[in-house]
Amino acid sequence: MTSSFPYLTVLVLVPSGAALVAALVPAYAKRLVQVVGWVGTFGSLGLACAVLAVFKSGTPGFQLVSTYRWIPTFGISWSLGVDGISLFLVLMTAVLFPIALAAGGGRSGDKSFVAWLLVLEAGCLGSFLSLDLLLFFLFFELTLVPVYFIIAGWGHERRGYAATKFFLYTLGASAFLLVGILSVVAIHAEQTGVTTFDVTKLAETHLSGTAAIVLFLAFTAAFAVKAPIFPFHTWSPDAYRESPATGAVVLAGVMAKLGTDGIIRFDLELFPHAVVVLAPLLLTLGVVGIIYGGVVAAIQRDLKRLIAYSSLAHIGFIVIGLFALTGEAVSGAVLQMVNHGIYTAALFLLVAMIYRRSGSFSTADLSGLQKKAPVLAALFTVTMLASIGVPGLNGFVGEFLILSGTFITHRWWAVVATAGVVVAAVYLLWAYQQVFHGKPTAALAGFKEITWREAAYMAPLVAAIVFLGVYPAPLLNRITPSVDQLVAHVEQVAHPVIPTPGQPTHVHVVVSASGGEGGAG
Repeated sequence: MTSSFPYLTVLVLVPSGAALVAALVPAYAKRLVQVVGWVGTFGSLGLACAVLAVFKSGTPGFQLVSTYRWIPTFGISWSLGVDGISLFLVLMTAVLFPIALAAGGGRSGDKSFVAWLLVLEAGCLGSFLSLDLLLFFLFFELTLVPVYFIIAGWGHERRGYAATKFFLYTLGASAFLLVGILSVVAIHAEQTGVTTFDVTKLAETHLSGTAAIVLFLAFTAAFAVKAPIFPFHTWSPDAYRESPATGAVVLAGVMAKLGTDGIIRFDLELFPHAVVVLAPLLLTLGVVGIIYGGVVAAIQRDLKRLIAYSSLAHIGFIVIGLFALTGEAVSGAVLQMVNHGIYTAALFLLVAMIYRRSGSFSTADLSGLQKKAPVLAALFTVTMLASIGVPGLNGFVGEFLILSGTFITHRWWAVVATAGVVVAAVYLLWAYQQVFHGKPTAALAGFKEITWREAAYMAPLVAAIVFLGVYPAPLLNRITPSVDQLVAHVEQVAHPVIPTPGQPTHVHVVVSASGGEGGAG
């Protein structure tokens, strides 16, 4: 479905234009820089809400498509579209960026900080919406630059090392993605005589089994690093730990989803046969990531690194949901991508508040915090329980759908993954006990309760945690049709002898000479 008004194009251009304006504003005009930042982020949020309002529920496929010929000689176009899978990732992005800007505190008047943050928002939105592979690659790579400067410029002690490690890891993996994209386009051009980067057309390319597996691995290398998926995660604990609050919120809440969304959008769409063949491998990596992330989180004495490894474990749940290849599990994985972005962002924001007041991430320095800041402790409790997956909060619904959907087709992977829920309860409850209970330490002598400003940007996250835990139907009603269509596509292409849902099985009836029905084949 197309629209007379280019909602999606404007949605990407608003933060881009605001970033340009912020870069041109004189450095001393901090108040004007703040205004530009708020206009850019809240303008994007308003447009994302408009997209949600006009999006037709219960309809699979892409809506509000904006397509403009860009480099027609090479079949490259500016093509954006949104479906039920990307809709709430876009909305989550639009919600988290103004919160990330607010969490920046005094940095919201720094023109470089605001400009880089707005460029990052444009890159993330463009990545979620792109229907042209080259356009997607450009947005996907664009996100590396602002994240590098946000970590290196405003991070903690080892920020230079963490920023460089992040940049090199992700850039190196993206080289495989670029080679994979060009290969798919070349094969399609050889078969059809038409050069195009349009994903919907490239999905019709006929690939041999070996070619599909090699290209799947090339694409997935970039997505696995960005997510990150075990064992391609080694950059993430350092990057999350050394990032400022804004960087951690965006890295874990939004950018990690560029990787998992890439798997949905391109791996499942372009290489369905390879997805089925390699599903056991990815399921194993997902389960190992769940257990490994949980065990390593349990031994951390640094609260921020604990949250970083917890995020790795939750990405493992998303991975097994995607490669279980059932409608229930994939829908749960998409829902969990949104839920993970919300509660992980909230956890990093709360940890940043604690650090600003105490100057430490060490659990040994933070004992007895509940007596000093009971409201902060209550917010941490709700967010922590959502991360564990307690019923009634948003973390439960996605994990339940993932595990029940995976159990249908890959029983033992689901059983082992369930242990990850128990491990999460162990390390998060342990961390809560160490930090919030007991006698207050000397480091908390001047510790103050959260401010009204901090409560204001935490409120929408906590509200979303509770609302989506109690009533996830508005999301699932829009996610499920697109997921069902995608799963049917994978099943049909990977197993063409199996009829698609709703299609009758073809029965060949043999009539004997005596007039009776002989049999069916």
